[in-house]
Amino acid sequence: MTDPVGQDAHEVTPRVAIVIVNHNTRDDVVQCLASLPDAGADEIVVVDCGSSDGSAEAVRERHPDVTVLELANIGYGQGANAGMQATSAPLVAVANADTRFDRDALTILAEALEQSPDVAAAGPQVRYPDGRRQASARTFPTLGQAAGHALFGLWWPDNPWTRAYRQSDLDPDRPRDVDWLSGCALLLRRAAFDQIGGFDPGYWMYVEDVDLGYRLRQAGWRIRFEPAAGVEHEVGASAGQKRSQMVIAHARSLDRFYGRAYASGPGRLLQPFVRLGLVLWVGLVLAWTRIVGRRTSRSSTGE
Repeated sequence: MTDPVGQDAHEVTPRVAIVIVNHNTRDDVVQCLASLPDAGADEIVVVDCGSSDGSAEAVRERHPDVTVLELANIGYGQGANAGMQATSAPLVAVANADTRFDRDALTILAEALEQSPDVAAAGPQVRYPDGRRQASARTFPTLGQAAGHALFGLWWPDNPWTRAYRQSDLDPDRPRDVDWLSGCALLLRRAAFDQIGGFDPGYWMYVEDVDLGYRLRQAGWRIRFEPAAGVEHEVGASAGQKRSQMVIAHARSLDRFYGRAYASGPGRLLQPFVRLGLVLWVGLVLAWTRIVGRRTSRSSTGE
């Protein structure tokens, strides 16, 4: 059977593909896949990065039409790059396994890219399972905003530096251009993604989405927040109990990003102070985590 122009139907290039990067979140990835038939995905790839919980087997059993790539635990960015290479659509979403896509979410994002040829990426309104919005569309913080967010964000989340960085004072229901979008759910124009070389493999976890947005913007592309599309994100499902490892990995990624963003000009002179600040930030976060953990333990035991 052929289509109206005589091309075999099975040879038609998919419009929208999605790459889901998974690590030991079997139930999450299965539920994410269950949300995709109504979201607008024509091609689906699951990149399983070193899972030991039977994720790949569960996907093959419950979703036999999904392509599964089994790789070592190479990190989110490299996993997404590998998944991209396994797709053929001109528009490709990358997503965490702990996401659930609303009906037509990918279709809405695809329309935003197709209507604006200079837009490289579009991201949805992301919300927690309880319905609260996540700050998924953000600005590149100045060093002052970054310092204020790092120092006060833990115990004063509504501080002015964090609000500026998260764009909290802007209308969350209005589409707008942004500096970067959360990599938990992001639709990318393949041509733009390939132009800048995809995700930087130097990031194992965290900040790879910030870096991607930075390089896309540097290359002259726009990045668009489209809140009409919706995605639920559980947050941190694959991180588990490895809190200290994750904080250290986050700091290393921030160090890499600021090294790139301030590689020249006067900002280069501040790099040693940025690195010192990141070391202090790691100690602060881990200390705060221990304090909160003790309080929670005492509360649960009635002390």
